[in-house]
Amino acid sequence: MCIEFGREICGNLDTAESREWLVTNGIGGYASATVAGLLTRRYHGLLVAALKPPLGRTLLLAKLDEIVLYDTRSYSLHTNRWADGTVSPHGYQHIERFSLENTIPVWRFAVADALLEKRVWMQQGANTTYVQYTLRRATQPLKLTLKAMVNYRDYHGDTQSNGWQMSVEQVEQGICVTAYSGAVPLYLLSDSLKGDSYALRGSASVAHNWYYGFDLAIERYRGLRDKEDHLHAATFEVTLNPGEAIAFVASTEKQPDLHGEAALKLRRAQEQKLTGLWNSNQPLNTKESPSWINHLVLAADQFIVNRPVPEDSNGKTVIAGYHWFGDWGRDTMISLPGLTISTGRLEVARSILRTFARYVDQGMLPNRFPDAGEQPEYNTVDATLWYFEAVRAYYSATDDDNLLGELFPILADIINWHCRGTRYNIHLDAADGLLYAGVAGVQLTWMDAKIDDWVVTPRIGKPIEVNALWYNALRTMAKFARQLGKPHQEYEAMADRAQYRFSRFWNDETGYCYDVLDSPDGDDSALRPNQIFAVSLPESPLTPAQQRSVVEACGRVLLTSHGLRSLAPEHLRYQGKYGGNQYQRDGAYHQGTVWGWLLGPFVLAHLRVYKNPEQARQFLEPMANHLTAHGLGSLSEIFDGDAPMTPRGCIAQAWTVAEVLRAWLATES
Repeated sequence: MCIEFGREICGNLDTAESREWLVTNGIGGYASATVAGLLTRRYHGLLVAALKPPLGRTLLLAKLDEIVLYDTRSYSLHTNRWADGTVSPHGYQHIERFSLENTIPVWRFAVADALLEKRVWMQQGANTTYVQYTLRRATQPLKLTLKAMVNYRDYHGDTQSNGWQMSVEQVEQGICVTAYSGAVPLYLLSDSLKGDSYALRGSASVAHNWYYGFDLAIERYRGLRDKEDHLHAATFEVTLNPGEAIAFVASTEKQPDLHGEAALKLRRAQEQKLTGLWNSNQPLNTKESPSWINHLVLAADQFIVNRPVPEDSNGKTVIAGYHWFGDWGRDTMISLPGLTISTGRLEVARSILRTFARYVDQGMLPNRFPDAGEQPEYNTVDATLWYFEAVRAYYSATDDDNLLGELFPILADIINWHCRGTRYNIHLDAADGLLYAGVAGVQLTWMDAKIDDWVVTPRIGKPIEVNALWYNALRTMAKFARQLGKPHQEYEAMADRAQYRFSRFWNDETGYCYDVLDSPDGDDSALRPNQIFAVSLPESPLTPAQQRSVVEACGRVLLTSHGLRSLAPEHLRYQGKYGGNQYQRDGAYHQGTVWGWLLGPFVLAHLRVYKNPEQARQFLEPMANHLTAHGLGSLSEIFDGDAPMTPRGCIAQAWTVAEVLRAWLATES
């Protein structure tokens, strides 16, 4: 698959602004915007730096407004929408082609007989963005002017200038912007401004002009403030002759590498390495992966970032989704097998498992690391149980007895805490051997929407996926204990009891499982996708007939082309459209909205029941088309429950990418 658009997409503002690109730096920072070049989100920018990796994300460079002078005529290549709805200028009309070169977005602007190419990428491990311009075709020199629009704010926020005076000063090869005393400086530099081995082809000049009222259409859709100001801090001018290229660099480093071609070569080498690891990890005698799967392999890398810990400066974690999520324990453990093991990156998997082991507290993994860097939050019942499955998947691929021996005492302590009780009333019910969890006002499962004091889907009691994970963890622990020569009988006995009493979840009247048992309102018979895990996990507590019935019920009612609905359409609380203010969005989040990551477990469950890899894989194929529709080259977080299942939420979601990759490998026939 070649992700490439011509004027039929690029020249239509509606279609060009609905497609977004993303590049990342491996430490939590990123650059992202639309194909049109239009800002539609507060999260868009050419440099959103992770100042406290992997968090502390701060918008530093919003965009470059580009103007070219060619054959005495001026052309604006940028596009802005203003507070009154006016679009000016219409630079998108000059985009002849947009393509995704692996993960690198590339534009070709056509003005008269000249063709100017632009590409954007980031340096791995640094808050540094490269924007390269190459004059591919022309009959005379072309003058390029760049207006740098800067900011300095938390990436969740927005800026109203109110007379804000930043320090903008010239430095060698560019400009330095300091937002206020103590702020991290932003360096805007260019290789065209060198005067030694390079011809001096350009200039940089200080500016300090606020541009008011950039309109952010997606924020308006989300019910948030939809206007923002950016500071025109500097103007760069350079003259290009046919065939020449210049690199513009935005960085928090005082002396980043300004050699654009060398930096681009490093980025391409990294992508080739990732593709090579994937290919070497494929089973023998399998067909070459389709190009859309290769795109997902590269997309998988965008979520893997550094999280240094005192004992390991190379610790790793997973960003749950772009643009607004940090690293969440649940998302990390669900995503780990697909992002790392399926792609052949076993050392990364090992690092993530060891990193999170250091944060286990009272038998629980953190749910979330706050952006501001406070103490981790532990409001989750399932993240810890997904950790067992992540360890199992890693051990299955590596036979790494050393790591298993290191983690086993932690895993055993987790089981003990759950048996005697830990936070939020999470405890083993001695009456039936199932896990109970929940207190009023706290969201503990993956269906975790909460607005003020309103927990939209509280699911207090015994959620089905939590107990499927508990059973899977107990069977896994018994196997681990036997492997290490430790007592295993207690884990086996607990698993046997949980399996026997899991029969309580079966609802003979409906032919599928209850979603929650023993809730304050009784047993919840709503048809939700959570029961699919009782079939898809390696250890299933259901009978073969029950497994088949669950897959059929989910397939008939919840399945869509891009995932499973979070609630059956026939339910009174079903909401088929996701949008509006926070109350409206979160009210629909798990009440019918389609979740892409659930497609993976459904495919694995279908494969288990019908043992038909070719048919199971067919459910994944619509995702190939989705790679060109929202977050280019990646997969979205959620979709509307009603047709046409419009993509919503994060443009790139870790567990969606991970589960599609994992399911693809599982269906290799």
